[in-house]
Amino acid sequence: MASDLEFSVLSKSLGFQFANDKFLREALTHRSASNNNNERLEFLGDSILNFVIAEELFRRYPDVTEGDLSRLRAELVRKDGLAKVARDLSLSDYLILGSGELKSGGYRRDSILADTVEAILGAVYLDAGFDVCKKMILRFYDHQLDTIPALSELKDAKTRLQEMLQAYKLALPEYEVTHIDGKSHQQIFTVICRIDELSIESQGVAASRRKAEQLAATQAITEVTPRLKKQGAK
Repeated sequence: MASDLEFSVLSKSLGFQFANDKFLREALTHRSASNNNNERLEFLGDSILNFVIAEELFRRYPDVTEGDLSRLRAELVRKDGLAKVARDLSLSDYLILGSGELKSGGYRRDSILADTVEAILGAVYLDAGFDVCKKMILRFYDHQLDTIPALSELKDAKTRLQEMLQAYKLALPEYEVTHIDGKSHQQIFTVICRIDELSIESQGVAASRRKAEQLAATQAITEVTPRLKKQGAK
């Protein structure tokens, strides 16, 4: 269990000193270690994080549609992004985990690290209020907000392929599962993406049908652009 001295070091990394250390200890406590764990704080922090990021995007992008704002927000609050914040703060050094999670390397797991960041945000809100919590979130996300990928890059491959074909008034692609291999809990799907008008047939193989379709669409995109140029389509 982390000591008061270690919590003091973490507080410096957070740039915030808790008036009530009970909130911080609870935020760092995984359900495997205690019934008094961080799940409720995680719920609270997740809601605050989504609101703060939504508000900031709304302010920064006045001409962007609701759908694109949602995509931008989803990109920013993904679990892997939160886990990176956790690693930057060295949160794995302070996690309070049960023996099973410790042995299985839970302190390295993205989901646990991400949930802990959200729980800390919830704890900061309870300890110091919304404005302080908002400033912390914007500080954590300062670089990510300034380096958001282009909107076109945030759309999944199937959407990008569909929009590309629609722009040239071509028929939408068809997806077909051609093989399912493996046992029921470890299946591998092979999907074909066909674009008959361009004589394109691409393949994707993955552990889920959805992922296989996305991979097939990604491959199709690499073939569509030069084919359109070659045909002189506009």
